Amino acid sequence: MAQMILQDELLLPESAFDITQHLGFSNKQSANWAWLELAGSVLSHYVVDREDRLNALLKWFYGDLGFCAREAYFSVEAADLGSCILTRQGNSTTLATLLMLLAKQLDLVLEPLLLPGNTVLCSRIDKQVRYIDPLTGRSLSRHQLHVLVRGELGNGAAFKPRYLKPASLKRLLSRMIHELKAGAILSNQFESAMECCNLLLQWHSDDLNLNRERAFIAQQLGCISVAAADLQHFVDNSPHDPVTELVKLQIKELNEELEIYH
Repeated sequence: MAQMILQDELLLPESAFDITQHLGFSNKQSANWAWLELAGSVLSHYVVDREDRLNALLKWFYGDLGFCAREAYFSVEAADLGSCILTRQGNSTTLATLLMLLAKQLDLVLEPLLLPGNTVLCSRIDKQVRYIDPLTGRSLSRHQLHVLVRGELGNGAAFKPRYLKPASLKRLLSRMIHELKAGAILSNQFESAMECCNLLLQWHSDDLNLNRERAFIAQQLGCISVAAADLQHFVDNSPHDPVTELVKLQIKELNEELEIYH
């Protein structure tokens, strides 16, 4: 797989299409044609009142077009923005991203909020704040947002103020790549999963958990020396992490495996 350098200057949906085509998933040209068709069609729902405009967008998107959650929710296809546009099925991140882009066509602002395990949208019209579930288009209360967090992290999880901070394009695309990586691992597409780690490390070089994940993927591909090097990098840079002793055992096992190969 050819190397891809992620840029800090990002555009949606173009950057997402570039990434998924690079990873060997959806075709950029097909996805872009489908996007242009949607972007043109949504303009017919431009009405003067912004709240009515938002409601018309949601009715068209979920009712008329039938966008919904993909049954294979954790698959590559659900996490691929191009596939979401082409099949009208996705996960919370791809559906939120597409709805955010369509809202922009109507001069509406929908902000993506990255809750643990879920992406939701926030609308602010005339000081009225509205949280939207991108899987259904329904409004969510603050209590329901907390329920989503507790469902992901456990009943004792607090609702942190940072969960309501709008995500940058880089953070949104990072989540998308993480979800593509998870889908690739589930479908045993380890080369694509490895490249997802490589892309993420360009932006998040200090995230040592990415090195641990890449080590696991490298081991599945039989790249034992690469896996050992990533785990050693984790140990060297996080000596006080509770899992460090376990990682040291993994390194020992990998080194023994390397000796057998030689």
